[in-house]
Amino acid sequence: MKYTIKAPRQLNASINLPASKSISNRALVINAMAGCKLQPRNLSDCDDTEVIIAALRDMPDVINIKAAGTAMRFMTAYLSATPGEHTITGTERMQNRPIAILVDALRYLGADIQYEKKEGYPPLHIVGKPLEGGHLEVVGNISSQYISALLMIGPILKNGLELKLTGEIASRPYIDLTLWTMQNFGASAEWTDVDTITVKPQPYSCVADYTIENDWSASSYWYEMMALNGNPDSEVRLEGLFDSSKQGDSVVKYIFSLLGVKSEFENRDVLSPVKLKVQRCLLPRFDYDFSGSPDLAQTIVVACCALGVNFKFTGLASLKIKETDRIEALKKELKKVGYVIYDENDNTLIWDGETCEPSFEPIDTYEDHRMALAFAPLAFKFPQIEINNPEVVSKSYPHYWEDLEKVGFEIVNS
Repeated sequence: MKYTIKAPRQLNASINLPASKSISNRALVINAMAGCKLQPRNLSDCDDTEVIIAALRDMPDVINIKAAGTAMRFMTAYLSATPGEHTITGTERMQNRPIAILVDALRYLGADIQYEKKEGYPPLHIVGKPLEGGHLEVVGNISSQYISALLMIGPILKNGLELKLTGEIASRPYIDLTLWTMQNFGASAEWTDVDTITVKPQPYSCVADYTIENDWSASSYWYEMMALNGNPDSEVRLEGLFDSSKQGDSVVKYIFSLLGVKSEFENRDVLSPVKLKVQRCLLPRFDYDFSGSPDLAQTIVVACCALGVNFKFTGLASLKIKETDRIEALKKELKKVGYVIYDENDNTLIWDGETCEPSFEPIDTYEDHRMALAFAPLAFKFPQIEINNPEVVSKSYPHYWEDLEKVGFEIVNS
């Protein structure tokens, strides 16, 4: 499948964003450990959340989480600490995404996990049982999903968990989001030192009518559209967000305030719509460390190129092991529209303004939802941009294309 996309001249719309995948996936696993009969409200309807819902509901012998990295990490820890015997697997790409650090940590806590194929990678055979817990050290610059997976089982470990993170700590906002969600369900979990988190062996409790906030990651594509549209008469209203959100990607409102988009909240203290308005972008160059919000990188890289803003973006090491190698994917696909970016040390992307003759070949998405989501707004700069395999957006934003059509985009399936 291939979509050809033509953008409208102006954006005026109210958008009900998808629910937060990050909060949904955490809340579902915690809710299960609490033994709750009712699910949280306003759950994400994306692929990543659906596979967790199905796994927790059916608990089959073989659990296929498809391409959902969060589900693989969270469910591996959950299955290890709860009675039962299962094999957890996923797509071919998932079977080539490393998981040894998490498995080693869980084994240290007493987990019974065996690799079924390649050492260090899924699929995994897990015999779940009560685990002792105690003191554990892991490196801090790994994916925060490993750390979150370990933290979430902390309250059901016999001795709780004292988790020390060594070296540089990446994606701290995602760790804080996990702690916040755990605390919402009655856990005693907090930072007790600059590098140590202590989780007491205090069981989770059920929460009536627990409601999931909408997704700040999804909002980033609307910020990008407003920045690239540049029409001062445009206004987009995004529903169901907290100004003081614990989602790490809520930093997008500050980033885009530098790139020409102003955020106005109707009520800063409750779930509330935020209005996006266009303002002048005067930034000639943008240097930023994405270690706290790596999922925003593709959006900001594409936006800066289209706006002519040179950049040096660091803290991108985790992009190499996402749904695809996002660093290489960005370099290749941006060349198709005339931008030449470089990488350094597998964790930095640089654009000094260099351009090339664009080929305008269709943008490949590499089974990565964020490639399609981030490149589609380029339709404001390049009329009738083409996106291959646009259906990949179902992983995090299933109604993306429908929302674009509602605001005046013309999308042709070719």
